[in-house]
Amino acid sequence: LIQQTSRRLLSSSSNEILLTYPEANPGIALLGLNRPPVNAVSLSLGASLREAIAEIKSKKSLQGVILYSTTPKIFCAGADLKERLFIKEEDVPGMVRTFRLMIQDIYELPMPIICAIDGVAMGGGLELALGTDIRVCSTTAKMALSETKLAIIPGGGGTQRLPRVVGVPKAKELIFTGRDVYGEEAEKIGLVNYCVEQNGDGNAAFVKSMEIATLLQDRGPVALRMAKKAITEGFEAGPVRAGLEVEHEAYMGVIPTTDRIEALMAFREKRKPNFKGE
Repeated sequence: LIQQTSRRLLSSSSNEILLTYPEANPGIALLGLNRPPVNAVSLSLGASLREAIAEIKSKKSLQGVILYSTTPKIFCAGADLKERLFIKEEDVPGMVRTFRLMIQDIYELPMPIICAIDGVAMGGGLELALGTDIRVCSTTAKMALSETKLAIIPGGGGTQRLPRVVGVPKAKELIFTGRDVYGEEAEKIGLVNYCVEQNGDGNAAFVKSMEIATLLQDRGPVALRMAKKAITEGFEAGPVRAGLEVEHEAYMGVIPTTDRIEALMAFREKRKPNFKGE
């Protein structure tokens, strides 16, 4: 399915990240982790991912992004521990900060981003997923913030984002114990939006993510961005009254757009609107 939908490959500083824009799904970008066998996050993969994120951010007509893995049964096993063995102690804080900023870049993408988890997402791999807006996993998925087993703590935002997703008590349990969470439990506790039965191709989460992304293709790109801004920034603003001010500001962002006029014209003319993200 991935090969069938990905028509154009964008060059990058390495082949560890595949950024494609499917001709069959205009308005959708596919962001693939491509560092087998386990997609461990190395310095080079992190640099390539940030490069790809910067390019995606510049595409005003995009309506959605899917973050996925090209490696069967693996989403991302977290940090490249073999590489870390050779990192000097004084360089570790800077490296962790860079990883945290990379996930923040994902979190701050203006358009919706969906994460397809068709396998293992451990440590930093789960932190990558937590930086996205919508998470879909398969029944064969396994997730954990397992850093305490390595005598460290999550350093890519996991201690902050997991409590906001599953609640403080459950986040404390999962981070303290570092235990594995499988697909069905992940859906039950709200860690993922959907858990789907794995298929014979091993890409059921990706297929479901494409279904969700397809729904976004008929939505106004600016409206999607402003909706994300209103929800994310409004929630972080604290009290509802403060959030309402954020919502108002976001609504003001859609009023002067040509897409809004196009939607009204299309409704009157009983046709499908042609949104341009303007």
